Amino acid sequence: MTAAPMETTLSLPITGMTCASCAGRVERALKAVPGVSSAAVNLATETAEIRGVAPADALVAAVSAAGYDIAPRVQDLSIEGMTCASCVARVERVLKAVPGVAEATVNLATESARIEGVADASALIAAVKGAGYEARIAAAATGSPSERREREVAGLTHDLVLAAALTLPVFVLEMGGHLIPAFHHWVMMTIGQGTSWLIQFALTTLVLVGPGRRFFMKGIPALMNGAPDMSSLVAMGAGAAWVYSTLATFLPGLLPPGSVAVYFEAAAMIVTLILLGRLLEARAKGRSSRAIERLVGLQPAIAHLRRDGTARDVPVAEVRPGDLLELRPGERVPVDGRVAEGASWIDESMVTGEPLPVEKHAGDRVIGGTVNQTGALVMEAVAVGADTMLSRIIRMVEAAQGGKLPIQALVDKVTLWFVPAVMTVAALTFLAWLVFGPVPSLPMALVNGVAVLIIACPCAMGLATPVSILVGTGRGAELGVLFRKGEALQALQGVQVVAFDKTGTLTEGKPVLTSFQPAPGETKESLLPVLAAVEAQSEHPVARAIVAAAEGVVLPVVEGFLAKPGHGVSARIGGAEIALGSAREMGRRGVDIVAFEAEAERLADRGESPIYAARDGRAVALLAVADTVKPTTPQAIAALKAMGLKLAMISGDNARTARAIARDLGIDEVVAEVTPEGKVEVIRKLKAQGSLAFAGDGINDAPALAEADVGIAMGTGTDVAIEAADVVLVSGRLPALADAIGLSHATMRNIRQNLFWAFAYNAALIPVAAGVLYPAFGILLSPVLAAGAMAMSSVFVLTNALRLKRYGVRT
Repeated sequence: MTAAPMETTLSLPITGMTCASCAGRVERALKAVPGVSSAAVNLATETAEIRGVAPADALVAAVSAAGYDIAPRVQDLSIEGMTCASCVARVERVLKAVPGVAEATVNLATESARIEGVADASALIAAVKGAGYEARIAAAATGSPSERREREVAGLTHDLVLAAALTLPVFVLEMGGHLIPAFHHWVMMTIGQGTSWLIQFALTTLVLVGPGRRFFMKGIPALMNGAPDMSSLVAMGAGAAWVYSTLATFLPGLLPPGSVAVYFEAAAMIVTLILLGRLLEARAKGRSSRAIERLVGLQPAIAHLRRDGTARDVPVAEVRPGDLLELRPGERVPVDGRVAEGASWIDESMVTGEPLPVEKHAGDRVIGGTVNQTGALVMEAVAVGADTMLSRIIRMVEAAQGGKLPIQALVDKVTLWFVPAVMTVAALTFLAWLVFGPVPSLPMALVNGVAVLIIACPCAMGLATPVSILVGTGRGAELGVLFRKGEALQALQGVQVVAFDKTGTLTEGKPVLTSFQPAPGETKESLLPVLAAVEAQSEHPVARAIVAAAEGVVLPVVEGFLAKPGHGVSARIGGAEIALGSAREMGRRGVDIVAFEAEAERLADRGESPIYAARDGRAVALLAVADTVKPTTPQAIAALKAMGLKLAMISGDNARTARAIARDLGIDEVVAEVTPEGKVEVIRKLKAQGSLAFAGDGINDAPALAEADVGIAMGTGTDVAIEAADVVLVSGRLPALADAIGLSHATMRNIRQNLFWAFAYNAALIPVAAGVLYPAFGILLSPVLAAGAMAMSSVFVLTNALRLKRYGVRT
């Protein structure tokens, strides 16, 4: 008789409801689904509470059919107890089986799970606990990740010291006699073999039921559930050695003649060495995940809130947009904001990767977590809490570290069958030695079967990819490079073409006055205030560049201002008519500009825009305005070209200006006079030349960023561009792009090294443990050596990944 399915309660977030009729329509649609016993829809909270046995996908379909949507929900869980790739695969399977889960990704290195769908958190936690692991909502996990890691290290240290103290006498009693015949003779003459075996039995039993208990409590249930993991291999290996040795000690008559021997030292040493490996692994994991902790540590706890002319200390969480905050020398900026009073230098290196302090004046932006240097400032809070740049950076890094690269798919497939395959090989090894091995065959079969179980290392395979991502993305954050998606870390290393938006990416994004040539008899000092006074009446970017050049100068009074879009401007000052504009506008006015034409041609060839100035119909000056190239751009272009990449520039500017800038920078291909809508088509054409990365910063770049194989946004750009990108250069410095590509290459190289080691290690040493070298060379692998090799295998992977922390460090 089949048991009736248990009723569960599911909460669904509904979007699109605007009135009570909507809520009623959704409620009726849900109640009509077979298996729903009750449904209640709350318009205020936009949620539906459903009780019954109906599958989640049927409920979602009913809501969609009624014309509404289910809001996507992402939940993060902190998972404890995972030790290897098989654990990861097992947790992923049980999470994906929970009704309402669309996708689940489990990360061994961060010991976390990210779940997308509508499943309730309690159902997810129950599923994980049912699989034999501990789970909590990430935000509610006990202590910070570093505190949990410290507790884990402390527990492992205690267990390792205890195991080592109990194992040492066992090892000395058994192996000392093999290594030093005189010691064996002394043991036989004093305590005797029987007493020696009893002492070894007692101490080894304490090792297995004490420090080694963790392997049996996790491994045996996993084995019984048909999902064995690394703990199962250790439990079976150490348990088999202990059972055989216990029989030899207390019931030797049950064993074939000549096969009575003990392997207590193998059982005890296996547990001790595996604990040593776990301890080293936990410490290395702690070092690999410190990037997030450093970022979190940048957030100050207290802000000096100014109210009614006085300042009082308040928790940063209580700061609201618009509040005025006092910032003293040496203090961290509490939230994102703007300078309201004062001037200082701010060290932004810990957030943006920019090595030099940045000067700040009234109106300038400041970033939470950065350090005020010498001056006192008053700032206005603009973004607080989860909206600050630092909080967004932390979320981006966490998302990238928790993601899976495409290369991980192969590992996931292998780990599904790896542990069962090892157990099968161990069983076949035992049978082969029992049938074909030399007399006494039973001890030899046991030793080799246990060696196969112990030497197999799914840990190294499970850690090979995620720990490199963890360290690589953390190092990227320190360099001012944020990988918003883990996949970008792999995609970026295959890029062959890098395309740039010109304005704001290669250039400063705002025109400046670059040249001022007065006519004979005129001076810049006398003309600039007059010309700036006329341009001050215009909102054109070119006009603002001329006005900015005259900052601090008293401007004369202007009368009769006129603007002709696309041609120029004019006004009267002190009775004289002043005109500024293009060569065409000067021709229309009958102004002779022949004396300036050669210089104007030269300026245009350099990518600068010539502007003529006339007074009462006579040319008095030639000005040039340009969107200047950022100082760091040539360095970035040189670094990218040194990598062998093809470079392209996409610009809405006229072809002559665009070509001039590209020529000076050494960019290979220019596509000019492109409309914002046309950028996507240009990207598609450039992708035909190879995998393409596109770097941009504006709202109009968002579609192109999404179309590129890898979209790279300037952190100084718009939120729309950042959301559409895969990688963010926090400081907006283009050299960080070369760092991003180089780090991508280094990380993927590191992952391939780790995977090669993990697979090669298992492929080479499992046959050795099985005894394939014995017929030709007489070589067998002791279970003790197998345990040591297995422990060191995962430590090697972690240590290799930690080398990425030094990427970009100049020695």
